[in-house]
Amino acid sequence: MAALGDSITRAYDACSVPLKDCPSKSWATGDDVDSHAKRLGVPRQAVHNNARTGARMNELDDQARVAVGQGVEYVTVLLGANDACRDKESQMTSVSEFEQQVREGLAVLRDGLPGVRVLVVSIPDVARLWEVARGERMARAVWSTGICQTVLSDPESTKPDDIERRQRVRDRVVAYNEVLRKACNEWAAQCRYDGGAVNAHRFTKNDLSHWDWFHPSGQGQGVIADLTSRNGFRWQ
Repeated sequence: MAALGDSITRAYDACSVPLKDCPSKSWATGDDVDSHAKRLGVPRQAVHNNARTGARMNELDDQARVAVGQGVEYVTVLLGANDACRDKESQMTSVSEFEQQVREGLAVLRDGLPGVRVLVVSIPDVARLWEVARGERMARAVWSTGICQTVLSDPESTKPDDIERRQRVRDRVVAYNEVLRKACNEWAAQCRYDGGAVNAHRFTKNDLSHWDWFHPSGQGQGVIADLTSRNGFRWQ
């Protein structure tokens, strides 16, 4: 199997050392969490984590080509949070660009890996992070360094303009997820969408890394693994 994605799939900041990937705790491929690879009993030498911290949807096709070269039979895709989490709203990926990138990436898998099964995971509700952790002084301090400013800028503000800004980002993520759902459903025999399960889940403080209050903690990685396993393929 191969996991395609960004820092979530690389389990960034999920370990005891900050500012590092921690793939052993990845919801998709990790050994230290009840990951997809672990649940399916895939031999370690056959598990590939092709995700890259910081990746956006425009990297899906390249990561997919790597998976084709690996000759895998199962692929997980969790990408798109960084398309909405930018310094400014104007930098967010447009929905039309996002759709083109999704379709190009899935086409690489469809053409290069006949018979492959693909699980497409909904993008988490990034605005939920502000709701959960805005009362934490450390969270606000870390966010001020430049994390997901479209949502987390001026976190103590409840002015109408800031509330509306966060809602626009939330709406963009909803639109991205609709693209993922439609593109996957067009390839229904081999593609499963998680039904929006990850996006709908109300992550708690303990589900977030206490290094950056943004990425999933080890516990949060386990939550994603469970949600996506319950809403993915029914393996024989």
